[in-house]
Amino acid sequence: MSRRHRLFALGAWLLLVAILGTVVSRASFTADMSVFLPAEPTAEQRLLVDQLRDGLVSRLILVGISGGSAQGRADSSRALAAALHEDARFVSVNNGAATHLEADRQWLFEHRYALSPAVDAQRFSVDGLRAALSDTLALLASPVGMLARPLVTRDPTGELLTVLATLERDQQPHSADGIWVSADGESALLLAFTRAQGGDLDGQEAAIAALRSAFAASATDPGLRLELSGPGVFAVHSRAAIKGDVTRIALIGSTLIVALLLLVYRSVPVLLLGLLPVISGALAGIAAVSLGFGVVHGLTLGFGTTLIGEAVDYAIYLFVQSGHEDDEGSRARAAFWPTIRLGLLTSLCGFCALLASGFPGLAQLGLYSIAGLATAALVTRFLLPALLPAGFALRDLRPLGERLGGALAHARRLRWAVVVLAAAAAAVLASQRGQLWNDELLALSPVPAADQALDLRLRAELGAPDVRYLIVVDGADAEAALQAAEALAPTLEQLVAEGVLAGWDGPNRYLPSLATQRQRLAALPARDQLAERLHAATAGLPLRAERLGEFLDEVDAARQRPPQGPAELAGTSLALAVEGLLLATDHGWRALLPLRAPEDGAHHIDADAVRAALAGSAQSALFIDLKHESDALYGGYLDEALRLSLGGVAVITVLLAFFLRSTRALVQVMLPLAAAVLVVSAALVLAGRQLILLHLVGMLLVVAVGSNYALFFARSGGTPAPRTLASLLFATLTTMTGFGLLAFSQVPVLQAIGITVGPGALLALLFSAALSDGKTAR
Repeated sequence: MSRRHRLFALGAWLLLVAILGTVVSRASFTADMSVFLPAEPTAEQRLLVDQLRDGLVSRLILVGISGGSAQGRADSSRALAAALHEDARFVSVNNGAATHLEADRQWLFEHRYALSPAVDAQRFSVDGLRAALSDTLALLASPVGMLARPLVTRDPTGELLTVLATLERDQQPHSADGIWVSADGESALLLAFTRAQGGDLDGQEAAIAALRSAFAASATDPGLRLELSGPGVFAVHSRAAIKGDVTRIALIGSTLIVALLLLVYRSVPVLLLGLLPVISGALAGIAAVSLGFGVVHGLTLGFGTTLIGEAVDYAIYLFVQSGHEDDEGSRARAAFWPTIRLGLLTSLCGFCALLASGFPGLAQLGLYSIAGLATAALVTRFLLPALLPAGFALRDLRPLGERLGGALAHARRLRWAVVVLAAAAAAVLASQRGQLWNDELLALSPVPAADQALDLRLRAELGAPDVRYLIVVDGADAEAALQAAEALAPTLEQLVAEGVLAGWDGPNRYLPSLATQRQRLAALPARDQLAERLHAATAGLPLRAERLGEFLDEVDAARQRPPQGPAELAGTSLALAVEGLLLATDHGWRALLPLRAPEDGAHHIDADAVRAALAGSAQSALFIDLKHESDALYGGYLDEALRLSLGGVAVITVLLAFFLRSTRALVQVMLPLAAAVLVVSAALVLAGRQLILLHLVGMLLVVAVGSNYALFFARSGGTPAPRTLASLLFATLTTMTGFGLLAFSQVPVLQAIGITVGPGALLALLFSAALSDGKTAR
């Protein structure tokens, strides 16, 4: 190649890298789950993602303090709560201490007449007042009477207690020494809500770090242990686990691959040249996704980068064949690029199946792979030969290839064993077809089982919301949404009475609609009229009307006070509850009503019973099981990916038939790949694993990488030339090293790819050899 051609190739590559680098530098990266919504999501799917990203529960941190002494736990709980109250990263912290509820109680007391569901015209009639006063006197005689005594003259009808009973009707955590504790008394409990949304992992990480730091400063007892759980905690830990696993595996894998390549190349410059296709392909993949979708998802970047591993194989094939001018070298170079080109086309057809997906997440992965692999192949084809020094030649690997050829002669005797093994694998998969795929989103969770158990325990102890089941009602504005939620209350109370629900929540429990507040305030009589009725109602009671002047003042002030909206809740923890359950959307306002499942061991709600009750309601309400929706969303990914993958296999078959023009050669290519996929899948099933979406991506990779191996055997007319055999061996070893290490990852999605591609690539090579003809290329 002339110097002019070399400079032109280098200049074109530098220009390409500059363009791709500019696009990548301006690319937007995200971890937003909405990227993985279908192109046309249902209302339920959109709500699912909104809850994961911005929902109230996504900002919840469950805190347990265990170990040490009871006094040490109590002191640490109080100190931790006090510190977090002063931290702007938290909007609410509650450990059950009364001091932390003072702002709430003051607001509730001031607006009790607008908030109490007991307030109506009957309540302030003579008979109603007499009944309410009698209840208050009975309460004073009870063990809890000391709590009500200070408020008797200001709130003799007990409206504050009615409001508090409405807010606290769900099961409350156990208390001891003025704070929340677990049922066995061995842990102090707290609930904290972060200011950062659930999707803001940096904000969540900062809040968790602040919480840990505050605990360390407050824990005077060295035996105390901090336990944290919640969606934000899981997300931050998962991100750290994925980053740690990827970093560690990439470091080990890179070291092993570099050592292996140095063993083959015995040249650092050649090693560096071999990495150029990988770098170019990664830049092209990111740039293509950025231009095509406007944003690059972190999962696409992580998984897509592993797909570029095939680019290492291209360089190995090139370098091993270069510099040998004998007959074998001439024939190998003549067949090299046509074989690589056809292998690349089969890979691109496989990933075109993902590109056609209606799910942007899978389409991103397909586009990344197509752009990356095509660029890597072009760089290998046109740039690397231009950069190789004149007279370049690696040490001759022909002797190794000849020994491999001798071994393959024995391997061909096992061809029928391969066929039988593939048939047996297919039978195993067919027998397990009903349970073959795991269609639950939880299958992708990187959260360890111990952490999931801790979350269940803390959630049960604290009575924290799970928000699996929701009823959703919409309105043109906040007032309309609140009125719609109020209209559903009788229906939900009936379901509670029937045992279908254990309880429910909603923004109307904390803040009634303005219309309801006005109606209650209008039921309050004028001062003179109330004084007259009060005298009649207290006749014969130990509580005299003359002592209730403050009550008259309070009612008169309440009649003049305007109804309260969400903005007036600022400064109370009630604002957080309303904010999480009353949401502004692009089309108005939405009220969320979380439902609590009966505590019958199954913790499931009869969805049909709820839907039937809602159908009889005048309100247009939507019942949603978020776990069902998340599983359905993931199941949709899986089903579509399976269909598209089968379509991709069909296209690959047609493509190979067109180029190979030989049924025998076509079988030689497709049978080893099919056998490798079947055997790996059956082995996973026999090991007790259900297949997930990333196993399917791994199978596509087995086809993408393995097709190159199979094509070298099929197009050589038998066994490839010795040097080609040696290059196939080293290419397989690099692939197994890069992907096989992922099998040791603690992250399920990474492990699924590694445990599929690592052994699958090796089997693709071995099966291609065993099923090849007995001819030997010279």
